[in-house]
Amino acid sequence: MKKKLLSSILAAVCMAGLLAGCGAGTSGNETAGTQAGGTQAASGESYKIGISQFAEHGSLDNCREGFLEGLKQAGIEEGKNLTVDYQNAQTDTGTASTIADSFVSAKDDMICAIATPCAASAYNSCMNTDIPVIYTAVSDPVAAGLANADGTNAGNVTGSSDVLPVEEQLKMIRALMPEAKKIGILYTTSEANSCSTIKEYQELAPKYDFEIVDSGINTPADIELAATDLVSKVDCLCNLTDNTVVNALQTVLDKANTAGIPVFGSEIEQVKAGCVASMGIDYYQLGIETGELAAKILKGEATATETPFISASKAELYVNNAAAEKIGMKLDENYVKDAAQTFDEITVD
Repeated sequence: MKKKLLSSILAAVCMAGLLAGCGAGTSGNETAGTQAGGTQAASGESYKIGISQFAEHGSLDNCREGFLEGLKQAGIEEGKNLTVDYQNAQTDTGTASTIADSFVSAKDDMICAIATPCAASAYNSCMNTDIPVIYTAVSDPVAAGLANADGTNAGNVTGSSDVLPVEEQLKMIRALMPEAKKIGILYTTSEANSCSTIKEYQELAPKYDFEIVDSGINTPADIELAATDLVSKVDCLCNLTDNTVVNALQTVLDKANTAGIPVFGSEIEQVKAGCVASMGIDYYQLGIETGELAAKILKGEATATETPFISASKAELYVNNAAAEKIGMKLDENYVKDAAQTFDEITVD
């Protein structure tokens, strides 16, 4: 009788130990805990990030590729411990909102929003969640409602700004076109980054004896007519990082080439595609820096709310000799010899 009682007691103790052991552990795919502004994962945990990109063109693609490289350098690599849900809004703000909502429904660990419309949509969708939003290619975070006037973040959101080096661009145009008076700029009236950049051009242009002739468009369908009209009024065009216009860059270039006037881009990919030159920023490097920032938040080392957004810090000269030759434009050799990169052909994707 004593033996049976002792056996029963031992069996009960072993069973309790097994149950306690099961309750104390977490599987490799469970989240150990979360912090405001970032997801803290258990050892061996994998992450899921939703990437929303507003348009499919070189500069935004470079941002995305650089972002993934920045994460990889921080030990978060797609195919190993990172799952990426990449979706493109194809320049449609309604689609950008739908994409952001889908990422929230999927309970992604983070949303990376590339370009202002996607960033604004993601921030709005995540407003009542603990999902951090990391943006890039946003020219004016304050105007976009992602940051406060004092530069602090508006909420659980941070990232990187591709603020254009407007004054450096004007200096470059003056150096390459000493006699030019009027610069034409096409922009989308609904893109906050474009509106703020236009304002900066208008404020700085008189300093270099330029007049800005801007033409606002509402949809991609407006670009051909607007470009046809604008090239007849100006000495050159200056392209922004306006997503709708960049997506139709070849249309703009065709109109300018027919008129025999140069188009100056705002970054390297536009120069490769046929713009004569640019004082632009390196979007791939900006993406890397954004990825490094995002990794700290994913790992719980920082929060999006308290991490200041970063800005592209350096502008470099890019030149396309083939684009200049196409319109019979002679470039100042003394000026362009210091270009970071020079291209002798036009590359169209």
